[in-house]
Amino acid sequence: MKKYLFALAMMIIAGTQLVLAQEEPADKDTPSQKGFDKSKLFFGGNFGLGFGTNTFVNVSPQVGYRFSDYLAAGAGVNFNYYSYKYFNNNGSDLYKESFGYAGFNVFGRVYPIKFILLQVQPELNYSWGSRKYYNGTAKQKLPGQFVPSLLLGGGASIPTGGRNGALLLMIQYDVVQDKRSPYGNRPFFSLGYNF
Repeated sequence: MKKYLFALAMMIIAGTQLVLAQEEPADKDTPSQKGFDKSKLFFGGNFGLGFGTNTFVNVSPQVGYRFSDYLAAGAGVNFNYYSYKYFNNNGSDLYKESFGYAGFNVFGRVYPIKFILLQVQPELNYSWGSRKYYNGTAKQKLPGQFVPSLLLGGGASIPTGGRNGALLLMIQYDVVQDKRSPYGNRPFFSLGYNF
């Protein structure tokens, strides 16, 4: 099933490239610009913090290009840190697991309606970690590994001024569901900004 979903995502990205290769007719009153238009670039991404029994830090900058009113694509890097405390039945600490993730992503967005977007985002992150026991056992290093993810989602793009400025409110889900995925096994909300 995972192979089929990954293949579907690649077909969507390839299809987006075919659509993008077609030129749109120029408006009669506007001089046509051929090639790269830097005014269509946007920068943004996600930043998140959470503290308590579980701690998480996320810094994921992205750069993208708005090909038309309906299509955008881009790439970014991911930096995530998670730590979880586990307790036994009487409430005392058993151990704490900590994971770091670093990787890259590509994304494609379709805007079927002006302020609504659908997004596909394949990622590959390298994960490393450790487990610290509170009973005096030595700290255990967890093996590093590559973790694939395929985020599918959608949401709202709320304009905030300028040509590409927007607040992004999205719900996403990792369909690959690798055991060490940084996204867990439930849909999650994300808040981002493009400028």
